[in-house]
Amino acid sequence: MKRVVPVLAAALSATLSALLVASAPAQATGPRPLTAYGTKASYEPQQGVRGYQRAPRGYQPVFTETVSRHGSRAATGSKDGDLVLALWDRAAAEGQLTPAGRQFGPDVRTLLAAMDTLGYGNLSGRGEQELRGAAVRLHERLPGLFRRIAAHSEPIDVVTSGEARAVASGDVFTGALTSDDPALGPLVRPARSDRDLLYFHKSAGGAAYRDYIDHDQRLATTLKDITDQPATAQAARRVLERIFKPAFVRRVADGEFSSVASAVDAARAVYGLYAIAPSMSAEMPHHRALPMGRYIAPRDAAWFGYLSDAEDFYEKGPGFADSDITYRMADVLLDDFFRQVEAKRAGTSTLGAELRFTHAEEIIPLAALMGLPGSTEAAAPGRPYTYANNAWRGASVAPMAANIQWDVFRKGDTYLVRMLYNEKETAFKQGCRPVSRGSAFYDLDELERCFGRPS
Repeated sequence: MKRVVPVLAAALSATLSALLVASAPAQATGPRPLTAYGTKASYEPQQGVRGYQRAPRGYQPVFTETVSRHGSRAATGSKDGDLVLALWDRAAAEGQLTPAGRQFGPDVRTLLAAMDTLGYGNLSGRGEQELRGAAVRLHERLPGLFRRIAAHSEPIDVVTSGEARAVASGDVFTGALTSDDPALGPLVRPARSDRDLLYFHKSAGGAAYRDYIDHDQRLATTLKDITDQPATAQAARRVLERIFKPAFVRRVADGEFSSVASAVDAARAVYGLYAIAPSMSAEMPHHRALPMGRYIAPRDAAWFGYLSDAEDFYEKGPGFADSDITYRMADVLLDDFFRQVEAKRAGTSTLGAELRFTHAEEIIPLAALMGLPGSTEAAAPGRPYTYANNAWRGASVAPMAANIQWDVFRKGDTYLVRMLYNEKETAFKQGCRPVSRGSAFYDLDELERCFGRPS
């Protein structure tokens, strides 16, 4: 891993700052798009069940495999809520709240209470809905495969990262699948955990990656320069002035309160609550998400969404053009996709389906490794990531319940593979040739060639 000496880091910082001011993304002024939520965006399937291509004549489905991010969840901790409530309580005591801000504290306490009851980091009711829907649609897409699985008593293997929200996601998904088709119930194997496969950013295989996150100077400099743009301070002031009176906001910015380091940190905490609120809609009164949008304007939500995306882009996604440290470790998961299909072809596997449940930290690098849409372009030296120059968006690449699926079809000794990304038929990376122009189907031999699999 390359390191940047302090002198070069200072020069890089100055160059990046100038470029970012010139190329900063426009701030949205209309309705909030899912982009504003980053990777906390709720899941939406990207293609209708009846819109898929038919397999070439004579090919029948014989296997399917997926990897899915867990569904929508509670925040992993109460840090954001605790931070802003400390400020809110102080402002309330001093009469420094705006009319809209008077409801902010009660709203935050309602949200925190719901997350505490559910369990921080745990799968929410909305997450369960996302996974049940995905399971039902999987069955609807491949009715012939699931009839075959039931007729031949082919096992359905379930593997998770071992984290509670991933385990729960697997349980909800398979529960919906077997409820839709009870004949599959006895064929679903008890879920097993494999952290090396589905939590690789925290396993032994992710050691170099963790060193990059903790110590790479170029990464730290780039993210600091992206955050330290004037637009961030301006957005932070606007967010806080919706809740607190201007004089109080100035005191926050001046560092008067020990509970928060800066106005930007306080505004990012407000954004964090805004972003997670839709995930908790099922736990709210009347099963409606708290209207946290009243405390952050669309353009400011878009800006903080961009800052969140920039961090994920450099820490988990395509990253810097001269390094693959962020996604190299996803090789273990891509290799497992190939091994499952190859074992089916070789007759050494009796599985009918392989279902995996994991996290954004695995889906994002896998998308970059595979060259999936939106993850094909890294940041060139001296040209930092912005919405204007790069298609990468966390809400598209890895929303809650994001998934990648390979369906396998057989005719004689020939095996074809079709890929779905968030349930949309998706071409394999550039250089892989489908069986015909515009087809979603690829010969397995061609995919092995394209991805450099050992012969």
